[in-house]
Amino acid sequence: MNLERLTEYIVKIDSWVWQPTVMPLVLVIVGGVLSVVTGFVQIRRLPFAVRTVFKGAFRKPEKGSGTITSFQALSTALAATVGNGNIGGVATAILIGGPGAVFWMWVTAAVGMATKYSEAVLGVHFRVTRETGELASGPMYYILRGIKKPGLAKTLAYLFAGFATVTCLAGTGNMAQSNTVARTFVEASQTIFGVSVPMWVPGILITTLVGLVLLGGIRRIAAVAEKLVPSMILLYVGAGLAYVVLNAGHLPTVFAEIFSEAFTPTAAVGGFVGASVAQAVAAGVSRGVLSNEAGLGSAPIAHGIAKVDHPAQQGVVGVFEVFVDTIVVCSMTAFVILSSGLWTDPAYQGASGDLTAAALSTSLPGASLIVALSSFLFGFSTLIAWCYYGEKCIEFLLGSRVIVPYRVVFTSLVMVGSLVSVPLVWAVGTLLNGFMALPNLVGLFFLASVVRKITRDYFENGGKEYSVSNPVTGAPYNRTLGS
Repeated sequence: MNLERLTEYIVKIDSWVWQPTVMPLVLVIVGGVLSVVTGFVQIRRLPFAVRTVFKGAFRKPEKGSGTITSFQALSTALAATVGNGNIGGVATAILIGGPGAVFWMWVTAAVGMATKYSEAVLGVHFRVTRETGELASGPMYYILRGIKKPGLAKTLAYLFAGFATVTCLAGTGNMAQSNTVARTFVEASQTIFGVSVPMWVPGILITTLVGLVLLGGIRRIAAVAEKLVPSMILLYVGAGLAYVVLNAGHLPTVFAEIFSEAFTPTAAVGGFVGASVAQAVAAGVSRGVLSNEAGLGSAPIAHGIAKVDHPAQQGVVGVFEVFVDTIVVCSMTAFVILSSGLWTDPAYQGASGDLTAAALSTSLPGASLIVALSSFLFGFSTLIAWCYYGEKCIEFLLGSRVIVPYRVVFTSLVMVGSLVSVPLVWAVGTLLNGFMALPNLVGLFFLASVVRKITRDYFENGGKEYSVSNPVTGAPYNRTLGS
């Protein structure tokens, strides 16, 4: 089977997984249930979430038990979520599903904020201490320890850890990132300097830097993310905001396209071949999950080891994370692409981050350099965070001895990803995301009552019950592995 046929085969499977009645429906149902049991935390507690994050950014490190500070956990999670899905993923969503895909991306974020809150809460609540003395967290632990049906719990936990390990190696947290970094680098080099750079040049650069950071483990990853993430978001959003201000007259038309074409087919125009409503839903939801990771199960691996006194404190940080990623950063990218009109240009129908770079350059000369730099920073931060996610999953499966070999394989695949075609790398990434998300979403559904009890304890009882013992089991939540 040649590469072209393999790509077509994977794209078909990916399309089936993300059709409206499969993964998008599961995501909305679980997110809806969690929204209800948390009292719509994404709406009622959003101001509190914002205050919590900004206080954490400037105060001294917390004294609670944990490995990294709450803000470092947010930065690490944002490093993974605010990646090239915000640059290349949004572009491919529009190219596949038309402007209506952006609406479904917003829907994913609306319920996803409650989902991410619940993941972070459960991550802290069920975290364990490994034999190495380090804390570990994630869906594999809260599924295994929280669901009272041992057979189901073990099956779901190991399925998640297995799918997540593969996804971190070959999915959107690795090869899709290096692919977009390489493409935007090449686009900027050609546009600004008139120099044609081979894809392997930026590939080697990003691979080398990732390898150097990964040698230091989670503390170095968190320290790098804490400094890097706020700066990279401000750089990219600042450029996008400048573009939107210069093209403010296009916004009414852009909004009209987004809302109208979310429910009606997008007609073929220019090089765009047209898209059905199902394609808009599939593209918007799959790229939305790719971007904000709500329901995917990756972020609680970082949130779960934060230094906090109560799980809900970290849960609201998860709400803020999704808001920034999708409502702010992804929306900015969508406005730029749709305002430029380049999404219908035949020259960009196979593009990803290079479409975003070209669109921004229509009003901001030299903007492709900003996108290339943002793509590099986004991709770099996502890669180091996702390697950590993957190593904690394979550690759950095979023990701590495999972490170093895993890092070597992960770093090698960064280089491979920079050379793979756009359709193949994104189809593989979103397909693996679906496999990874399903056992986590089932686990979240079964543990919704635990989330409700913890949420009520914090917001209604001031955390009094939880400060003494676990409100569900009566035992301390920060237990050791095997206890």
